[in-house]
Amino acid sequence: MKYLPLLLIPALALADGPKDNLADDVRPVPPLGVEVPAADADALKQGLKELRSAIDAAAKAQAKNPKLADLLPDVEIFYKSVDWALKYQEVHKLTELKTAQEALAEGKLRAGQLKEGKTPWTTQKGLVVRAYRSKIDGSIQPYGLVIPESYSGAATRLDVWCHGRSEMLSELAFVDQRRKQSGLATPANAIVLHLYGRYCCANKFAGEIDLLEALAHSKKFYNLDEDRMVIRGFSMGGAAVWQFAVNYSDKWCAASPGAGFAETPEFLKVFQTEDVSAIPEYEKTLWHWYNATDSALNLFNTPTIAYSGEIDKQKQAADIMEKYLKAENIEMIHIIGPQTAHKMHPDSLIEIERRLADITAVGRDRTPEEIHFTTWFLRYNKMHWISVDGLGESWKKARVHAKITGEKEVTLKTENVTALTLDMPAGHCPFSVLDVPVVKIDGKELSVAKPKSDRSWQVHLRQVKGAWTQVASAQEEGQLAKHHGLSGPIDDAFMDSFMNVTPTGKAMNDKVGAWSKAEMERAAFEWRRQFRGDALSKADKDISDADIAANNLVLWGDPQSNAVMAKVIAKLPIEWTKDKLVANGKTYDVNTHAPVLVYPNPLNPKRYVVINSSFTYREYDYLNNARQVAKLPDWAIVDLTQPKTTRAPGGIADAGFFGEAWEWKKAK
Repeated sequence: MKYLPLLLIPALALADGPKDNLADDVRPVPPLGVEVPAADADALKQGLKELRSAIDAAAKAQAKNPKLADLLPDVEIFYKSVDWALKYQEVHKLTELKTAQEALAEGKLRAGQLKEGKTPWTTQKGLVVRAYRSKIDGSIQPYGLVIPESYSGAATRLDVWCHGRSEMLSELAFVDQRRKQSGLATPANAIVLHLYGRYCCANKFAGEIDLLEALAHSKKFYNLDEDRMVIRGFSMGGAAVWQFAVNYSDKWCAASPGAGFAETPEFLKVFQTEDVSAIPEYEKTLWHWYNATDSALNLFNTPTIAYSGEIDKQKQAADIMEKYLKAENIEMIHIIGPQTAHKMHPDSLIEIERRLADITAVGRDRTPEEIHFTTWFLRYNKMHWISVDGLGESWKKARVHAKITGEKEVTLKTENVTALTLDMPAGHCPFSVLDVPVVKIDGKELSVAKPKSDRSWQVHLRQVKGAWTQVASAQEEGQLAKHHGLSGPIDDAFMDSFMNVTPTGKAMNDKVGAWSKAEMERAAFEWRRQFRGDALSKADKDISDADIAANNLVLWGDPQSNAVMAKVIAKLPIEWTKDKLVANGKTYDVNTHAPVLVYPNPLNPKRYVVINSSFTYREYDYLNNARQVAKLPDWAIVDLTQPKTTRAPGGIADAGFFGEAWEWKKAK
């Protein structure tokens, strides 16, 4: 541990602590803003009208520009930031009215430039606001860049920064920050990418995909050195770094989390003094998704430098990670600012920058000799040249230990893994194209396919009748099975493009129909508030083959009211008619119970179908980011005789996970 002299940088915003443990007295997140004077509102509306016209003119003039789809969001974000702040009363202080006028002016400037085929912001140095259109919901999402004066187009180190918690961080506030503030991390000769992360969700769910989409967009314009990418953040951003470090370990040259939280249960006890003992077992199981402690072994693959203030309550995050890493025989570097509360100590920052400079000078090894990988479900299935294609049982710890142990030999040891792929990209296989490699896996020795002439190597392995065998493909053709992108739980469906399918028919009964309608309306409202997009929506009668091909379908209503649900219900694992509801061998009163579930769509088994659910955490969970985790598994039966609350859509009569072939699992 390293203690350094005291000189403080201002703290970032915190959650409110134990007073936010009252589920019956939940404050709104985001909070309602101030009243905007009528004259100011009129001026902003006029400015928005003018900006909209300028954007439309630019889009028309550049309709044949192949880069238009990637450039237009850079202009549209200024419109969205002002429009949403005004429309949804998210102007949180009157000084933001000047900010809004500045945003409109910048948007008009860019629109005019784009109309003429000019995009000077794409080569601008210093602070640059960028944006992309998300595949999830078609929304415009911002990110910020700090481009060093030294950037000349050569491959350049990239530091990704995850921001701290701020419930008033609207798009308007974020864009203003990214136009005027460099932030805490300003390493020499490096590009820094500041994530918005879908507002205030600790970069979970859609906020997690925000990282991948912002990176993909920025790579189209800047030469980012993918072997020198660092993930960093503080407070809520530190929590984001812990999860990105363990779940995407092979992406980073280094990780540097500061404060935050690294898991849910112990943090809530320490920071919120919250009793979590009564939480259902399926919800505790779902903690594995974002508990970095449970996948601590993956930091074997990523150099990590943790930071905490000595007297910061959120030091708990690094302390518990240190404990779990020690259990994996890994000693963690933990830099501590002495007598420092929830702040980044400047001298600590200097030390972190020094260490990161040393690490980035070496860079990431794309084909490491040794890999150690833990996963709990197939959302996270890849680590360097190892991909896990099947599990014995999801949500049980699965591990792969892999090592190149000879000139043509790989040794693997697995736990709870039934299928995997060895995949080394072109130019990265260390074996001779003349030799037949040997794979030793769980004590069995296999001679497998040779590397190709481009020095790539790919081998698919699967347990067949209990024995490891080389097979032709990662997935068995025609077999319904959980795999990456189709593994459940319900919340997984909202990490890719989805579409709400609204019913146009009459519900089978009024009580269930009214409940589903209210949940559907809430889903759209909360998606906008929490994930900052307007969820795509179509009536059941208007759903096309293209919609089915491109989206996870979220079906609201019942098999009588929703025409799309009527098409698929017979191929789903539930029986739901006017007379009864049957799930996992149990029969429920159809007048007082409703199912929610996720399942491969019978109309397109490569996509999900979801019934009567959006993301599964609710208003109580918005108050602390450690609570913002999946609350329901693959399926649940909602008891409508119990009221919906800020924690659940009603009483949960039963809930559980489907098996690896999407079959019912016997009740325990």
